[in-house]
Amino acid sequence: MTFGIDVVSKSPPGGRCALYAGYAEVLAAHLHAAVRIRWSSRPDAHGDGYPSLLIDGVALAPTDGVLLMPDDICAALRARGCGDDALAGLAGALEAPLERMMDAAG
Repeated sequence: MTFGIDVVSKSPPGGRCALYAGYAEVLAAHLHAAVRIRWSSRPDAHGDGYPSLLIDGVALAPTDGVLLMPDDICAALRARGCGDDALAGLAGALEAPLERMMDAAG
């Protein structure tokens, strides 16, 4: 199953924009997903502006309303028909960009 992944980011990216780009890199590697970065000057978190991560054109909404977590991404992929075999190891791999962001935040 192939997914299209879009990251909507401000330029230069920081915080959540950088995190979502990191998530997209992991998704590209694990799922062979096509990734596209879209630059935006309009803030609209988890919508059409930045910071947003979209799968097949649908913006993902974080469970906590603020920050997409690996479980949010895996749940969205599962809802789109991604099987457990394809998701194996993905949540753990998605933790790496999250940890980098948390470390940078101090």
